[in-house]
Amino acid sequence: MDLLLLSSKKRFLTIGIVAAYGLFTSCETQNKEAGTTEAAPVIEQRDLVQFVDPMIGTAKMGHTYPGATAPFGSIQLSPDTDTIPYAVQGQYNPDVYKYCAGYQYDDTTIVGFSHTHFSGTGHSDLGDFLLMPTVGELQLNPGTESDPSSGYRSTFSHDNENAEAGYYSVLLEDYNIKAELTATTRVGMHQYTFPESDQAHIILDLTSGIYNYEGKNIWTFLRVENDTLVTGYRQTNGWARTRKVYFAMSFSKPIDSYGRNELPSQVYRGFWRKFDQTENFPELAGEDLKVYFNFKTSEDEKLKVKFAISPVCTEGAIKNMQEEVPHWDFEKVKSQTQQQWNTELNKVQIEPLNQDEMINFYTAMYHAFLGPTVYMDVDGKYRGLDMNIYQAEDFVNYTSFSLWDTYRALHPLFNILQPKRNADMITSMLEHQKQSVHGMLPIWSHYANENWCMIGYHSVSVIADAIVKGNTGFDVDAALLASVQTAKVPYYDGLEYYMALGYVPEDKNGASVSKTLEYAYDDWAIAQAADALENVSVYDEFIQRSENYKNVFDSSSGFMRPKLSDGSFKKEFDPMDTHGQGFIEGNSWNYSLYVPHQPDTMIEMMGGKDAFVDRLDSLFTMELPDKYFANTEDISREGIIGNYVHGNEPSHHVVYLYNWTDAPWKSQDKIRMILKAMYKPTEDGLGGNDDFGQMSAWYIFSTLGFYPVAPGSPQYALGSPAMRNAKIQLENGKIFEVVVENQSEENVYVDKVILNGEPLRTPFINHSDIMQGGRLEFFMSGKPSKQCYK
Repeated sequence: MDLLLLSSKKRFLTIGIVAAYGLFTSCETQNKEAGTTEAAPVIEQRDLVQFVDPMIGTAKMGHTYPGATAPFGSIQLSPDTDTIPYAVQGQYNPDVYKYCAGYQYDDTTIVGFSHTHFSGTGHSDLGDFLLMPTVGELQLNPGTESDPSSGYRSTFSHDNENAEAGYYSVLLEDYNIKAELTATTRVGMHQYTFPESDQAHIILDLTSGIYNYEGKNIWTFLRVENDTLVTGYRQTNGWARTRKVYFAMSFSKPIDSYGRNELPSQVYRGFWRKFDQTENFPELAGEDLKVYFNFKTSEDEKLKVKFAISPVCTEGAIKNMQEEVPHWDFEKVKSQTQQQWNTELNKVQIEPLNQDEMINFYTAMYHAFLGPTVYMDVDGKYRGLDMNIYQAEDFVNYTSFSLWDTYRALHPLFNILQPKRNADMITSMLEHQKQSVHGMLPIWSHYANENWCMIGYHSVSVIADAIVKGNTGFDVDAALLASVQTAKVPYYDGLEYYMALGYVPEDKNGASVSKTLEYAYDDWAIAQAADALENVSVYDEFIQRSENYKNVFDSSSGFMRPKLSDGSFKKEFDPMDTHGQGFIEGNSWNYSLYVPHQPDTMIEMMGGKDAFVDRLDSLFTMELPDKYFANTEDISREGIIGNYVHGNEPSHHVVYLYNWTDAPWKSQDKIRMILKAMYKPTEDGLGGNDDFGQMSAWYIFSTLGFYPVAPGSPQYALGSPAMRNAKIQLENGKIFEVVVENQSEENVYVDKVILNGEPLRTPFINHSDIMQGGRLEFFMSGKPSKQCYK
């Protein structure tokens, strides 16, 4: 008896786009994970799951995964199409970059199905606990794509593949096994339809992972508890240096027999060679552990596997499984998870311009709600940054904070659509700060580890944005103190020079201009939080620091430029070059426009409004010569329009800067151009990494017609909405409606805007305008209207 019982191809759109919104009803809605219960009028739900295509972004550099997951779920159960070594003969393997999410659409084989993945990142880890069903002769190595029969991998065809929100299926052609996957927050459920066989196997490869390299696997452990239940853990030293994940795996029928790969001699240590550990030995351990479980199957027999993970212990994984999937009904799990997705997607209902935009929009919503991910067991226990176990009290603990990307638009989007979750994410950041020996808020963190990836200290932006916008479901005084402490750690990435000189000198610390600019913005965000909390001393200190961007502006060239520790500008300087010029993921053309918190001052520094408009125009029309790319296949070519780099986040606010000039209409056609060029309903439809939802959040905001240029301000800049109308269901029970008159593919210019019956005289709205509910009306035209906000 099961111990636990004791306690794509693109989905065919079966209905057309619904233009009507339906009636309002009153119902009781409960989000158990977020711990909220609210009585609120809601828009009648529509079937929006059908418009999600998880295959978007799985080709080229979108780095999304097509597998099954719940909203913000700990489990991301997805196929891996290859396992690329991080290095070959001691040299970095450039092919590894393609597999940040484990899956590449153009591949022809599947290695197996692992349970943890990042969505859209430019780096990776994870890929834990790879399962692969096979029949016939047992093989315990993955083989190669050129010779799949040399290992356990299988060929597959996209004709026999299907990906939906919360569900994935594929035919493993070499074994004639249909694999189906679904998931709850902490449990992945597999359903494998086998042919008749006396040699059916489930392989569990504990060595497989994303970004594998020698020494990454520190240790793996597996224990066969009974004939259907297996537990264990994996400990790795990867991007996260001390990551440990526990699991519990349960089969729907008893195991006939099981075994492991050949043992290296050192594994015999401690057993004095008293046991044969290769077959039916219930306790297995090692750095390179691969285990197989044998079954006999009849024709079309469905063998099911439940796989739960925990950051704490195997007991926690078992409890997660008992709580979330106490049965073996695969279709029930799929249906419940897809209903969860439908609830999340219905927070915004749009009437699009065309069906492609319906797919783009709801896939963007789906990608935006994949992370950060829940990081605690059902009982609230989680592992802290100090490796101790903590109990989450009155909040949900989250992990995987790609903050250099997501502070810009994803977290501001959460302040509208997911305020309770965003407050819990901030509480999670505050707990991280308490556990940090450095006393710092997270920079880029996952699985109780700080990766120190990218620059800035953008947790403070997320915190300030929530405070200024009134989303204060966390300890705001502690949050401000943590922000100040983070901004004063002298040994962090050039901060000692920044605090002493007012800039980061390039001869002391690389990417110095980017760091100076981003620190200045973050300091402004701290000042805004302090102002909202009436802390005058902190405000005065950090509003002064926020002007440090002026110290790296070279008025003679009109560009932000690297400065040396002696106060002189670096002599060798090319504003088009991205290498060795003081910038990261951009050049001086891009970063010279990165003063989102004081655009008026930036514009004056660069010659005034007319000169600034010319500069923005040039950004979109100039061409980057080939010499700035390593080769014709250079990945940095993706996501570029002229010298505007949409695939890298420092440019995401740039098109909206026209609103601070006398030509706001010049942003409008460019926004629509970017939407069309960078977002398509195809496998290669993302113009760069989705970066844990930041690219998708930009799309959502811009489609709705407004964007948060400077998180930490309650202000949104208006653009050119790319749908006919939208209704946003807010957590407070109110509805904010965006209505677009005279909308068409050609009518990209705004003629006038009316908010709640009053014409707008500036191209901006405030957060309170949205959260109190109301109606924003755009009137569109095919010609620029230079008087649209007069």
